[in-house]
Amino acid sequence: MSTEVSSGLQALEGDVFDINCPSRGVLEHVTSRWGVLVLAALGEREMRFGELHRRIGGVSQKMLAQTLRALATDGFVDRTVIPAAPPQVSYRLTETGDQVAAHVVGLVGWIERHLPEILAARDVEPATAAG
Repeated sequence: MSTEVSSGLQALEGDVFDINCPSRGVLEHVTSRWGVLVLAALGEREMRFGELHRRIGGVSQKMLAQTLRALATDGFVDRTVIPAAPPQVSYRLTETGDQVAAHVVGLVGWIERHLPEILAARDVEPATAAG
């Protein structure tokens, strides 16, 4: 991990291959199953917790809360409390979150478009696949 000074701020340059680099934790948050789906869903629009929970099939409330917390800590998701009785909370992507979500959504789209090929590859016998 190297550092450089830019505009009076110290910037860190990550090295995801370095076991001690914090970029690995960020990568885990962004590329985890639930992280990808949260980023993709919030890329559609701002949502409340219940909406996100319904949109992302199979995620538990606990995992969704942990994922939102991690993505918010990394600066990708903004949590807004709406004063009401009871208080309502909404989530939206930050500018940085929009940027990372664009990459994730691109990957998701590629997988969806190539799913028939991927599923066909799974059906190939191991001996045939080895050549």
